[in-house]
Amino acid sequence: IFYLILLLEMCKDVSEGMSYLEDNQYIHRDLAARNCLVDSNGTIKVTDFGLSRYVLDDEYTSSVGSKFPVRWSPPEVLLYCKFSSKSDIWAFGVLMWEVYTLGRMPYDRWNNTEIVEKITAGHRLYRPQLANDKVYSIMNSCWHEVHSLY
Repeated sequence: IFYLILLLEMCKDVSEGMSYLEDNQYIHRDLAARNCLVDSNGTIKVTDFGLSRYVLDDEYTSSVGSKFPVRWSPPEVLLYCKFSSKSDIWAFGVLMWEVYTLGRMPYDRWNNTEIVEKITAGHRLYRPQLANDKVYSIMNSCWHEVHSLY
């Protein structure tokens, strides 16, 4: 039971970091477990701001052909290159999935083209074994938050 509390605590730390970014009008655009570090107290810190953007209207459209993390991206990014705090929320749901699968690669059996096809058709990641229904409903709510944008 202790490790389940630890997994939830990790997700909470990331959500607080992402809330701080949104409050300060930044879109991370590359939120994933690989871009989080653990400090000496066991607190998770969001890092790697190479793709981050400061935005005034909570939206950033990247140029066609730009690289972005397909496995962590919502339909409006995959189809229209439109990023917002909502696309960071989607990525947070995928990060939660990574945490609760103990580091599995999202959509590990699909290539980028297949991922785009499946995500835009409505496919979502399955419930990890370690995630109870309540935790999985949080993940799912992250993946449904964005639809109003496209």
